[in-house]
Amino acid sequence: MAGVYFYDNQWFEECPKLIGPTDHSFWLGSSVFDGARTFQGLAPDLGLHVARLFKSARSMGLAPKETETEVERLCVEGIRKLPKTTELYIRPMFFARGGFVVPEPESTEFCLSVYDAPLPEFDGIKIRFSAWRRPAQDMALTNAKAGALYPNSSRALREALELGFDNAVVKDANGNIAELATANLWMVKDNVASTPALTGTFLAGVTRYRVACLLRENGIAVEETTLTESDLCNADEIFSTGNFAKVQPVVQLEDRTLEIGPICKLAYQLYFEYAKGFDVFATQSE
Repeated sequence: MAGVYFYDNQWFEECPKLIGPTDHSFWLGSSVFDGARTFQGLAPDLGLHVARLFKSARSMGLAPKETETEVERLCVEGIRKLPKTTELYIRPMFFARGGFVVPEPESTEFCLSVYDAPLPEFDGIKIRFSAWRRPAQDMALTNAKAGALYPNSSRALREALELGFDNAVVKDANGNIAELATANLWMVKDNVASTPALTGTFLAGVTRYRVACLLRENGIAVEETTLTESDLCNADEIFSTGNFAKVQPVVQLEDRTLEIGPICKLAYQLYFEYAKGFDVFATQSE
C-alpha cells in the first residue's frame, strides 16, 4: 500500500521495523493508537482523534514525550506528502520499550502511519449477534484504544465473516447492546435515533459523537440509552458510525432484511458536508 511513516524524527516511504522480542509492547501489549481519516484532503476532527490518543496513552501508563500539537502537525504533514485525492488512514501510536508486566513510562516511543485505505461504499452491511461480549471497565483497559483489546473484537468479527456476515453485534457484560466489533451502532425507531449509552464498556467514538451533534442540530431526536437485542430486532433502521467507514447502513440483521433509511442517509450527508470544513491543503503555505 502507498503511504508514509514517521519514527525517530524521520519520514520513511516503507514501513519501518520498530520492535523486537524483548520490547514490552511486543510481548505484553502496551501499545495504544488512534485512527483518523482523510479524503479529498479533508481530515475532520483530527484534533479530537489526537486528544483521545493521549488519553489512551495515559490510561496505559505511558508518558509521551511529544505534545498533542506536535502530533497533529505531523499527521497533517504526512497527509500533505500524498496526493490530495487519496483516501487515507491516519494512525498515530505510542508504545513502550521497557518494563516487566508494568510498562516503563519513560520508555514510551511514538510512530505514525499514513497510508492508502479506500472508504467503503455506502451500500450496506450484513450483521449478526455474537456470543462474545465486551469486558466491563473493571475487567480490562476499556478506556483506551489499546491494541491489546482487539483480539476480543477479532474473534467476534472472524466468526461473523465465516458465517457470511460483514460484522458482529457485541453485547456488554450485562447482556445489553454495546456496539459492532469494529464500529459504534445506531438504530432508529419512530424517527428517534438511538445509540448505546457510554458505560465504559466500549470506547467513545469520535464519529459517533460528531453524528450525534449533527443530527441534533438538524432536528433529529437523539438518545444515548440502554438498548437490548429486542430493540435492535424491532428497529426501523440500523446503521453504524466509525472512523474507517464513517457512516454505514445495515441492510441485514440475522435473517431480517432492512432498507437504507432516511435518517441514516441524512447522517451520511451531514457528516460529509461537515468534513468540507477541514481541508488540510487549503491552509498550506505557498
